[in-house]
Amino acid sequence: MATGMEQFLQVFFEETDEHLATLELLLIGLDLDQPDAETLNGIFRAAHSIKGSSGMFGFDDLTAVTHELETLLDRIRCGQTSLHVDMIGVFLEARDVLQRLLDAHRSQVPDPDVPVAATVERLRAWLAEPVAAAADDGFGLFDAVPAAVESSASDDDAFGFFDEAPGTPGASESSASSDDDFGFFDDAPGAPDATTVEPYGIFDKAPGAPTAAAVAAPSEQPKAALTAAAKPAVRADSESSSIRVSVEKIDSLINLVGELVITQAMLSQLSEDLDPTHFERLQQALAQLEHNTRDLQESVMSIRMLPISFIFSRFPRLVHDTSARLGKQVELILQGEHTELDKSVIEKLSDPLTHIVRNSIDHGIETPAERLAAGKPAQGSVKLAASHQGGSVVVEISDDGRGLSRERILAKAREKGLPVHDGMTDAEVWQLIFMPGFSTAEAVTELSGRGVGMDVVRRNIQAMGGRIDIDSAPGMGTRMSIRLPLTLAILDGLIVAVEQVNYVVPLTYIVESLQARADDVRGLAGEESTVIRVRGEYLPLFSLNQLLRIGAAPVPPEQGIVVILESEGKSFALQVDELVGQQQVVIKSLEQNFRRIDGIAGATIMGDGSVALILDVDALPRLAAQGESTHERS
Repeated sequence: MATGMEQFLQVFFEETDEHLATLELLLIGLDLDQPDAETLNGIFRAAHSIKGSSGMFGFDDLTAVTHELETLLDRIRCGQTSLHVDMIGVFLEARDVLQRLLDAHRSQVPDPDVPVAATVERLRAWLAEPVAAAADDGFGLFDAVPAAVESSASDDDAFGFFDEAPGTPGASESSASSDDDFGFFDDAPGAPDATTVEPYGIFDKAPGAPTAAAVAAPSEQPKAALTAAAKPAVRADSESSSIRVSVEKIDSLINLVGELVITQAMLSQLSEDLDPTHFERLQQALAQLEHNTRDLQESVMSIRMLPISFIFSRFPRLVHDTSARLGKQVELILQGEHTELDKSVIEKLSDPLTHIVRNSIDHGIETPAERLAAGKPAQGSVKLAASHQGGSVVVEISDDGRGLSRERILAKAREKGLPVHDGMTDAEVWQLIFMPGFSTAEAVTELSGRGVGMDVVRRNIQAMGGRIDIDSAPGMGTRMSIRLPLTLAILDGLIVAVEQVNYVVPLTYIVESLQARADDVRGLAGEESTVIRVRGEYLPLFSLNQLLRIGAAPVPPEQGIVVILESEGKSFALQVDELVGQQQVVIKSLEQNFRRIDGIAGATIMGDGSVALILDVDALPRLAAQGESTHERS
């Protein structure tokens, strides 16, 4: 456990991450033509807070950048300096520099490539412009103060970090100053100033650093727009109603509640044999215990639940930068940002979403000229939407671009030697883009065309117990739907039995279950493989006790139950002895408590105290292929 200064540093790193995220969101959502006063104040407060707290910990590099940023932002909100489109790019670059410096301090590994000196110079270039004479701030926030006095000094007490020392330099002096105007420390005699050396040795002027003229020169670049619904709300400064608790403590609490759920299920099962006429009060108490346990479980699980806005908030910047780099105009639409997911799911979802959104802009959205020629608005749109559907969360990424090309995908598949044919349905063709190394990009760029990506996206989503589906229409756009469990700690599963041993099949993979007929099951000539006909389609049929090498030979399929599963875009049938029922189970790691077993994703404890193994559905077809290969060699 962290103690002393480590605890304060951890809080500093977390809070600064939040301030940087707020800074980015507010900058992306800022209306350049009519800047909102409260948004400008929010941007200033974020920079001011970072400056104050970093100065307290002696992180001079962070303080140096945020000081220049804060001073310029203060002039803008006072109406002394006009807001230009080029400033947003400089502010965002400064934000990225601050993030890299923060990460370096957090890891205690200096990063000599952070362009601190160049960033400070670019911000000072804007400060070098003459201060506009203004009678007021232009926003009705406060009366203008003399230009010789830095107005940010009046706001310092609001944050409780420090008071400005007498003789604080004015705004006109601060752009050339690098010591006392930070208000946190005095330079030791002979100490180098910020323009020469700093703790990481990254204040040396980099070759080709932009000059003031280069920074101030206006530029016309395509930029992403953020819809009004997606613009972040500026939070009012008020007493926090939350506390910070380590993830380890929450995980420990969830684990204990899981054990309580198992114990309660065991008691309920034991009570089934009791005579209700003699043990009525006991059964009433057990029923109340079950109710309270379920409520407790839901409450504890909700502690780990976070709004998906934690991920969505990253995409305004991503869309802004990617569209500008590609010369496209893209509007980002966010819906359902308050939809909640388990923290572990949110962390694993970030990379797949990032890749899909980049693909939507790169491959899907056309250039303004192409869109106008096709009768579309010059500005395209990418929508991120999240919603609860049953016990799952569905995240949709859609665009109004050119859509997927069936012909190009089939041509690329044939080029790679994949078994495709013209009679394939669109859904089957779209699934081909998830094949390893599959890419239809005509040229390799820094964003796409390297033959990696979508296969990893699907694999990561399936590792979370989720699935991804595609719907596309030429000229209309593409929609990708990701269905995920609410949490990775609890699973909705179908309990099946083989040789009187229970196994859990995750519900997200199940299409249906049925009783097979003898005339629907056929063996392939000259092979050990078996197929089953389901509504005119033949699917591979695997026996679970053969895959896992359980007991004796399986019973004939018509005497058991067949569960139709879908994994990685392909369907197959799994034969089991019987269906026990549907149940929510608490997932236990098999690797941590025992060892890894092929075809098994984890384990759970049933109400009778027995252990049930959770099937790794994605691995079952591979196990079947390995078994056939072994049989052929023998």
